[in-house]
Parts: sequence; C-alpha cells; structure tokens
Amino acid sequence: MNRRSFLGGTTAGALALSASARAAGANDRVRVGAIGAGGRALQLIRTFASNKNVDLVAIADLDSRRLPAAVAEVQKRQNRKPWTTGDFRRIIDDKKIDALVVGTPDHWHAIPTILGCIAGKDVYVEKPDAHNIEEGMRMVAAMRRHRRIVQMGSQHRTTQRMITALEYIRSGALGRCLVAKAWESDRQRPIGRPADGKPPDGVDYDMWLGSAPLRPFNRNRFHGNWRWFYDYGTGDLGNDGVHRLDMAFAALNAACIAQKEEPLGLPAAVYTSGNKWYFDDAQEFPDTMQVNYEYHGKTPKLLTYEMRIWAPYRMEDETEGAAVYGDQGYIVLGNRRWRAFGPGGKLVREVSGDSHEGPHVQDFIDCIRSRRRPACDLETIGHPASILCHAGNISARLGGRKLIIDPRTETFGNDKEANALRGRREYRKPWVLPEVG
Repeated sequence: MNRRSFLGGTTAGALALSASARAAGANDRVRVGAIGAGGRALQLIRTFASNKNVDLVAIADLDSRRLPAAVAEVQKRQNRKPWTTGDFRRIIDDKKIDALVVGTPDHWHAIPTILGCIAGKDVYVEKPDAHNIEEGMRMVAAMRRHRRIVQMGSQHRTTQRMITALEYIRSGALGRCLVAKAWESDRQRPIGRPADGKPPDGVDYDMWLGSAPLRPFNRNRFHGNWRWFYDYGTGDLGNDGVHRLDMAFAALNAACIAQKEEPLGLPAAVYTSGNKWYFDDAQEFPDTMQVNYEYHGKTPKLLTYEMRIWAPYRMEDETEGAAVYGDQGYIVLGNRRWRAFGPGGKLVREVSGDSHEGPHVQDFIDCIRSRRRPACDLETIGHPASILCHAGNISARLGGRKLIIDPRTETFGNDKEANALRGRREYRKPWVLPEVG
C-alpha cells in the first residue's frame, strides 16, 4: 500500500512522496508535532515544549478528552497554543513541521514513523520501536530510504549516569567479562477481568484499534493496560525490559571493547523459561520470565533477563537494573546510580544520576541539525534492542522453544511457527504498513 492510497482524501500537494520538511538551520527552532497526548506522550510533550530549540506546534490524539491538558502544558512553557487534531495524518501532511514525536501505544508506532519518514520528517519514537519485528524492519527501511533521523526513546543512552558507567567498563577495571544480566522486579498489580462496554465519548475507538483485529471495547484493553495484550503491546519485557536489556547489552559490549574482542550483534540463540504464573487476571503476557541470549562469537557471551513483576524485593539492591560480571569486579546499573565492585565484593566507585529524557530530546534536536546518528539510533541500537524483547516473547509463546536467529534476515531459520509471530497475521484495513517507496 502506498502513501497516496493510505492517506485517501488529503491534499494533492501533501501527497507528493518527494516532499520533505524544511531543513532546520543552526539558529532555527525545530517545529515539532506530537502524536499522542496522554500518559508517556504527555511527559514527552512537556519535555519537548520546555526545550528552547523547539516549537511544539501541533498535537494529535484520537481521544479528544486528552487534548486540553496537553495544550495547557505547551501554552505554559511556550506561551502559545498548538493546534490540535484527532487524525495524526494532518500533522504528517503539514510541510512546515520538521519532526514528529510518536508517544502512542506500541501498535501505533510503526505507521506514523514510516509515513513521517516518507514525508521528510525526522522522528522521535517511544520504545520499543514497534509492535513486532517486521514493523521495526519496515521502520528501519523507511529511515534508510528517506535519510531520516529516528531516535528511539531509551533515554538512558544519553544520561551521564550511563555514559560514565560505560567509560568505566571500557577502562578494563572489571577484568574478563562473559556474563551480563538485566532484571525487572518492580511489583505490578493485577488488572482483573472487567466486562466489555462502550468506548467513552470523544474516543475514535476504530482508529485506536488501528491494525489490530476488531474487538468490543474493554477498559482493560485501552489506556494504560493495553500493553498486557498481544494485539497492542509487548508485555513488560517490551515496556521496561527494553531499557534494562539495552543497558546490559551496552555494558557487555563496552566490556568487549575493553577486551579487544568483536562487538556484540544480535544473539545467536534465545530461549525463555516462565509464563503467566502469578496473576489471575486478563493479562496475556508472562509475569515470570528468565530469558537467555547466547552469543556464539570467538569468545562466547551470555546475556540474561529476569522478570518477577510480582516481587516486593530487589535484586542487587535495585528494583530494576542491569549488571556485568568480570573476573576482577562487577558493575550494577540502576535508574539513579551505578556502583562498581572490586575483589571481595568491595564497593570501589559509585556515581549517581537520573533517567530524565531531557538530554535524549536535546540529542535528537542536535542530530536533526547535524544529520549524525543519535544516541539511540533506530537502525543500530533501538531496533536491535527491541528484537531482544520480541524474540524473548516469541519463545515464551512457543513454550520456551530455543530460537536460532539469522542476523541478516532477522528471522528464526526454518521455524515456521516462530517466524509467523514476527509480524501480524493480518492488518486491518486501511491501517496496513505503508510501502517505503
């Protein structure tokens, strides 16, 4: 499906595939349109509107109840109101807009990002990059084909906390490192099993479903809780796990540099133990997981992810975090600090810092101007990190089957069942993935 048929009744001028947003000069403010106005999207709106290099000029949300609060946040920070719409395609059509902020649920990451790239806009898209592997691949293809800057919202990549931790690891202080792990033990609550009902007034529910199958409205499958269902989300592995896994991956990769070994790519194999064992509710994704990622290079490595979202206690004194273990020491990375330990488990260094996305947003704005790759570039960092989450979830859905990954095609060899879960079986029209062009 091409962009012209997807957009249907929009103006002919906005449909030209060769159209691109105006180039932002060194002294220009970048004109930004936000897609999504509630939850995480609202926090991103606050941060972008607070940036002195940004004019946040438009906000789209298919839930009209969320727009007034978002407008007020922008007006408070920029002293002027953005225009609003219930259809994100109006923002993509606007040639005066340079960049998009996609803060939607996972199943609505790919289509706006791809269309934005085709329209010549740079994109900041929340994590994980997409609802599934195939969508993420299409997003990367659009970014490449149209030479766009796409930053995924794993904001730890630009924090001083993470930057200094990686510098420490690259110094070689940990010795020889073979193992890294990430974990999530932040206690969640059950979501129950409420009955189906009617969508709230002011909500375009058909558009909210997008590519997903047509189902009756249920508040559990809507704002907030959508992430626990296969149709829309990626579970907590894709929600919080993508941060922790990328932290662990980056740290283990830094150890490879210190050891003068080949950098890590995609793992050779993935397998998951666990399932939904604790909560008795409507959630579909596991609440208990142990995911193993095997790297079969010249020097093998193991990356693990542990999820216990019912646990009221910490691991390594961090509710959620990552660690790398060497034969001379180890390092623990949390959301507000990192701690390095030497022989005998003695604390040898500690650095504090937060995980606010302000520096990540500034990095994105700087890259719009310089055209260099951002800190969490979609192609080289964001999409590979998301694949780790998708692969772990696919293994869990197949009863813990060991999946062999072909890094060239991002497929699971001849495993038909696993490959069938790399994308949607069917996209509900008209919300199919756009062709890249």
